[in-house]
Amino acid sequence: MIDFSLSEEQRQLRDLAHDFAANEIYPKSAHHDATGEFPTEILRQAWEIGLMNTHVPDAYGGLGLGVLEGCLLAEEIGWGCTGIGTAMEANSLAGAPILVAGTEEQKKQWLTPMTEEFQLASYCVTEADAGSDVAAISTTATLHGDEYVLNGEKMWITGASHAAWYFVLAVTDAAARHRGMSAFLVPRDTEGVEVGKKEKNLGQHASDTRSVGFSEVKIPAANRLGKEGDGFRIAMGAFDHTRPVVSAAAVGLARHAMEHAVQYAQ
Repeated sequence: MIDFSLSEEQRQLRDLAHDFAANEIYPKSAHHDATGEFPTEILRQAWEIGLMNTHVPDAYGGLGLGVLEGCLLAEEIGWGCTGIGTAMEANSLAGAPILVAGTEEQKKQWLTPMTEEFQLASYCVTEADAGSDVAAISTTATLHGDEYVLNGEKMWITGASHAAWYFVLAVTDAAARHRGMSAFLVPRDTEGVEVGKKEKNLGQHASDTRSVGFSEVKIPAANRLGKEGDGFRIAMGAFDHTRPVVSAAAVGLARHAMEHAVQYAQ
């Protein structure tokens, strides 16, 4: 018989996340939703008790949890507030491409600092004319010697103004379509990076959503993940790890809505 019950460790993780959501997130969620204030201190607290960067392997200071554990945590955090939950999950999405395709050196350079101090990162793929159709992106990266020059603009990037660095998908060979895309890691303080104004989201106001522009941004070739042309595969591989977590957060939101409706009806 197949046993679908959770392990003791998984139950403890779920309970930790629910307690944090009930005591630290939900009581403050209305304020952040009404004001759009970014929940920095809540995220910092989540980081301190180990509820962020859980996907990072223990070799780089993380817990090395899998997608199932990530879903358990996301459901409980989503129960508290999906806007704050989205702000928390940005790190997992930005870090997933490094787990998928990063070298040992890149993992140490980019993932270890996330577990040593509180910092955020963002995933920059979507563009004004390329949302679900990732193959339509137009941001370019041109190799000059031992560095790439990035030009273009990304849209609706979660956590953009609070991120220390970005995962960026750019075209290196336009003729090859999606097979001509490459993946890069770009520090936010690089010259030529410009973060736009906060967007007025329909919901999830606690999540910082902005454009990120790249104007003649020079980055070392060592900041490329994988080979040239691997970018689309890497970006999609990251989604394999992170999209189930988004669904789990939606379940948490729906569960809390049901609980609220029942309480109201009674």
